Amino acid sequence: METPRERFWKVIHGEPTEHVPVWLLFPYARYGSYVDVYDIEAYRPVCELIPSMAITLNRRNVPAPLHTPEVIRSSGEETLPDGRIRKWQTLEYKGRSLTSLHEFSPQGQTLKRKKLLSSDEDLEFYCSLPLETSRERIERHLQEWRVRYERERESFPAEMGEMMLSTGEPIGDLEPYCELDSYAVWSMTHADLIQDFLHRAMERHRIIYEYCLAEDLAPVFFMVGSELAAPPMVRPEIFERWIVPFAQELIDRVRQRGKVVIQHFHGQIRDILDGFRRMHAHALHTIEEPPVGNCTLEYAREMLGGDVTLIGNIQYDELRSADCEQIRGRVVQLLERTRGWRFILSPTAGPFDPEPEANVIDNYVTILQTAYHWHER
Repeated sequence: METPRERFWKVIHGEPTEHVPVWLLFPYARYGSYVDVYDIEAYRPVCELIPSMAITLNRRNVPAPLHTPEVIRSSGEETLPDGRIRKWQTLEYKGRSLTSLHEFSPQGQTLKRKKLLSSDEDLEFYCSLPLETSRERIERHLQEWRVRYERERESFPAEMGEMMLSTGEPIGDLEPYCELDSYAVWSMTHADLIQDFLHRAMERHRIIYEYCLAEDLAPVFFMVGSELAAPPMVRPEIFERWIVPFAQELIDRVRQRGKVVIQHFHGQIRDILDGFRRMHAHALHTIEEPPVGNCTLEYAREMLGGDVTLIGNIQYDELRSADCEQIRGRVVQLLERTRGWRFILSPTAGPFDPEPEANVIDNYVTILQTAYHWHER
């Protein structure tokens, strides 16, 4: 019987599979972006089906210091007398500092949020900070992280899928710290400054990728940076400057070592598909169709070519709002449209709900069962 791991590699290589490949985005071990489905009773009906019906890509971040030791990073949290919770983070260097603030209610509702970078002066100071490019220090940090990672790799059942590393891209060292309205303006007023920062950050990423590839830590790499500098937030030419050359080099490095890259992108992808064609990842998640996005799967395949595995594209909100018959119909429609393609059926996001409604669980189960038995039609 074909295992999910075998199913994954067959679709990546363009070979026929016994069952439709499905990826629910559930990691095997706890991962900060998602709820821990294996530790939440409500998800049990889904988790019981995963070993036979779904591919698991056990996503792990690869942490390494961004700045040299001279840059002091500190953070804190306090509970105010009225129950509000305040968290902050500060970067200090040569007598200057940057601070982010997040304040939320006892129920978890955000009340106030200030990103690290909101003014031109903030951006210029941040881009002047010394970045960590010492191979010795970075690799020492990675060796410490690797102890925990190897335990996770050893405990992961190989037949379920593969370990997958999220190793980052230069834009991820900047965009998450920016106020979005300022970031959009800076793409016009400070584009050269930011591009210079990205080139310096790339030195660090080369070291991280080289270490992971040389040590054969995982066969799959997951790249999420492309959506951080794309229309409509910034102009297409900024995507070409801030994303394409850096991702293209990193993907080439991974390909040269015989490993696989999956790129992730939410949003308006249609007009920048040529950039993805040139970056040339093995797979692309997720093509969001109208009305949420602006690109059909058919157009994406036409632009990218048949050797790219498309992954998608059931919207996470559909899992919350639809009933099982609607989800079954959606799955059937997608599989009919993509018959014979390199295609992995997947939600666009999640799992995010620590207390999922019953229909969410029923819809996950419906996706798995409908796809698994598709070959019987």
